Amino acid sequence: MSWLNQVVHVTLINLRNIPSRLGTSLVVVVGIAGVVGVLVSVLAMGEGFRHTLASTGRPTRVIMLRAGSDAEMSSGVAREQATVLGNLPAVARDGAGQPLVSAELFVMVELPRHGQTDPNNVPFRGVQPAAFAIRNEVRIVEGRRYERGRREVIAGRKAMHQFAGLSVGSRIAFRDSDWTVVGTFESGGDVHESEIWADAEVAMSAFRRTGFQSVTAALADPSEAGLAALKDAIARDRRLSINVLREPEYYAKQASILSRLIGVLGYSVATFMAIGATFGALNCMYSAIASRQTEIATLRAIGFGGAPVVVSVMIEALVLALVGGAVGGGLAYVYCDGASLATLNFNTFSQVAFDFRVTRDLLVQGLAWALAIGAAGGLLPAVRAARLPVTVALRTL
Repeated sequence: MSWLNQVVHVTLINLRNIPSRLGTSLVVVVGIAGVVGVLVSVLAMGEGFRHTLASTGRPTRVIMLRAGSDAEMSSGVAREQATVLGNLPAVARDGAGQPLVSAELFVMVELPRHGQTDPNNVPFRGVQPAAFAIRNEVRIVEGRRYERGRREVIAGRKAMHQFAGLSVGSRIAFRDSDWTVVGTFESGGDVHESEIWADAEVAMSAFRRTGFQSVTAALADPSEAGLAALKDAIARDRRLSINVLREPEYYAKQASILSRLIGVLGYSVATFMAIGATFGALNCMYSAIASRQTEIATLRAIGFGGAPVVVSVMIEALVLALVGGAVGGGLAYVYCDGASLATLNFNTFSQVAFDFRVTRDLLVQGLAWALAIGAAGGLLPAVRAARLPVTVALRTL
């Protein structure tokens, strides 16, 4: 009998015997399912947060901050500087010849989550009229836009679902002033859906500010040459000390800290759980070998080689691991994919609402971890089964 035929025969015998060892087999499946489920769920949180920020903005737009600032909260742009920036030739114009630029106020306001009383930092953005033409992905889904000169706000869809008092018609108080929520907007699931928007001039008056935090503009020429022309014009003007970033680049940097933290946490927890699951697999496979050592010895006595025994035991361990990985990944997908959560953005210290994203890559990564655990847990028992002397095993008859 050829080596391959021996492997097939022994493997089929092992797999047929799994129902008779259901309890020990479930130890492997459940242990590995737990590892994969936790790993995929935690990484799905990081992927959802990263996707929310990374999907914000368009490469045709730039955000301009004070030189040396890496976030809007730490930036400051004077009103005179914002006017100069809006009149630069590299900034796009609308059909009426007006610059597509929005100087914006960015502050934090405190609101509780639904059903809670503890306040959370929620981003409040004061925008100029051109903001809606620049960010054409923003659309009102309920109510209407705020009116200029009035204390009215519109709330992002995710902010409305996460925080109390943001439904259309509600009144909320910020800085000794009452505001009316007149609309809800969405912007393709990006970070702006976690914000509250209002007229910039009214917001500056209410928050006693004399300047802006950032300036967002559409590029007349979105190519690298157009971006370079804008940067050169700013560098030549001694009135300006401004850093220019394309929007996707800026928001990708905002996502980096928390994404790395979630990744470290996810892999650390999964590693500790994987060690436990590996020992569980070892115990299971050793028990399986012990219960079948007479059967294995008989096969060896009638001409089956040691290598086919090793391969067959490894295949059994990998099959159990694959089942566990599929169960864990499936549970993570069913219960986590699309689930909403709000967490702290360490760059702005504000709450960002996002959805878990269980992607194909995460599921594949989970299955790879499962197979690695199965291989580690099956290798030593497989070698022991192949090295077990035939005469010793047959004495148990």
